[in-house]
Amino acid sequence: MMMKVRFLLTFFVLLIAATAAAAQSKRAEPEPNFRTITIISEPGAVVWLDGVRFGRTNESGRLEIRTVSSGAHKLRVRADGFRESNTNITAAQRGEVRVPLTKTTDPAELAFQEAEKLASLDREQAVEAYRRATKVRPNYPEAYIAIARQLSEMGELEEALDAIKTAKRYRPGYAEATAVEGRIYREMGEEAKAIAAFKRSITEGRGFQPEAHTGLGLIYKDKAEAHGSVGEFNEETAAYAEASKNLRIAIKQLSGAPEASVIYQLLGLVYERQNRNKDAIAVYEEFLRLYPDSSDATTVRSFITQLKKLDDEQ
Repeated sequence: MMMKVRFLLTFFVLLIAATAAAAQSKRAEPEPNFRTITIISEPGAVVWLDGVRFGRTNESGRLEIRTVSSGAHKLRVRADGFRESNTNITAAQRGEVRVPLTKTTDPAELAFQEAEKLASLDREQAVEAYRRATKVRPNYPEAYIAIARQLSEMGELEEALDAIKTAKRYRPGYAEATAVEGRIYREMGEEAKAIAAFKRSITEGRGFQPEAHTGLGLIYKDKAEAHGSVGEFNEETAAYAEASKNLRIAIKQLSGAPEASVIYQLLGLVYERQNRNKDAIAVYEEFLRLYPDSSDATTVRSFITQLKKLDDEQ
């Protein structure tokens, strides 16, 4: 009888310990503090938070945004045939945010909207439409940035730089323009100029410029791989550290936007190259919580499985 009592006591002690360990493990990996905001506006309206595109409203004019940021945001909404709206979302706001738009007859704005529709269909026609917008309204820095992005994709890098210079002439200290300038220099192979432009963009954005942080992350990732290929391992380590730091900042600033999904995977890869398997797993798991329906979800799950297997073998 005494043996049975001791056995039961031991069993319950182990059960409680296992439960506590599981709870502690669960606490060690907290769920992201999602904040859900539903934008209600015109159907097909494009929505940005802090200059980061989150998508389009559906046929009923709704777009649900899940963001990991709890702070205030600048909200921008644009729909074809309507004047762009810029407003603020406070840190306390949750739920539905209605954004009424006003019809526009402004020829510059309408030409810009036409160019936006053409951008993914025909780059040359898109550039022509953006330029029509700047002829009507010469002081239109957003149009010059759009021209630069299109020209850069077409390989017209010098022309793209000229467009950026014009945008910055009309709006000095324009962080987005300087970030695009950095991307163009990177395409040109001008690494030092690209790094300088990205860092200047971050300064102009008062620390907030996810495109520039992403650009720096990619440059330092390339530098690390180059150092590693010739056996310069100290330089490789330092470059990977810079890459992961900047990609992590970019992810935080993108705050759950769709384009951050690619950067999560890049950051995970950089952590793997640094042999920081636990950090890579944490990044991949965060990706799956934010983008469970992503087409890359199955691949990312396989990364986690492989990394956990490696950890078990070591």
